[in-house]
Amino acid sequence: MTWLLAGRNRRVLAGLAPRHALLAFDFDGTLAPIVADRDRARMSPLTRRRFETLTRRFRCVVLSGRSRADLARRCAGIRFAALVGNHGAEGPWPGGSAATRRAVARWRDALRRRLPGGRGIEIEDKGLSLAIHFRRARSRPGAARAIRSALRPLTGVRTVSGKLVVDVLPAGSPGKGLAIARLSERLGRKAVLYVGDDQTDEDVFASGLPGLVSVRVGRKRGSRARYFLRSRSEVDDLLATLARPATAVDGSRSRDAT
Repeated sequence: MTWLLAGRNRRVLAGLAPRHALLAFDFDGTLAPIVADRDRARMSPLTRRRFETLTRRFRCVVLSGRSRADLARRCAGIRFAALVGNHGAEGPWPGGSAATRRAVARWRDALRRRLPGGRGIEIEDKGLSLAIHFRRARSRPGAARAIRSALRPLTGVRTVSGKLVVDVLPAGSPGKGLAIARLSERLGRKAVLYVGDDQTDEDVFASGLPGLVSVRVGRKRGSRARYFLRSRSEVDDLLATLARPATAVDGSRSRDAT
């Protein structure tokens, strides 16, 4: 992994011309800081202003584990090309089936029986997936063990561990990698910049999508991302860099900048 904002990588950013590139971002930990109360997560005024400027040059999408409706509330007023929720299952395409929703509801009820309240463990039902949060647990290792034990009897699930959360998805559900491939084809984009910070974003990083510029927020050994940003605040720096014409990014002229 190399630092995306290093001078030698400026031409990578300059090569993302508005007429052929799609810019895609995760939400929590990327566009918005991770907070103890997930309902309070939001973009800072600076991030929002820079994103609004960026969407006037590029087709931009947000791809999140949150439900699409939740994401829409947090991104209201910004002209995105698409919002995709539930790790790729909810987008500008038909959503999950009724059978999937029934299965998720069964898992939710079973987990609520096995993980009683009072431990600081919260089960979030997003319709097409679940998120088990344990940021508020007194003993996070103990909570993680309890969650693993509660998940063991469930069938037909895929679990992904994130930052003090475990996502529970149907085994055959589309991941973020497939969602990005769908979006780039749907929008006619030949190159994709994707920025994410969590394990679920590795699905995109490892996708092998042609023209992908993969960026992880926070350097991590073993990540499949090619580039990294040192912190979430550098996402704001990236937004500002991308919003400028290519001549300002690498100091050379580019017909794609107009």
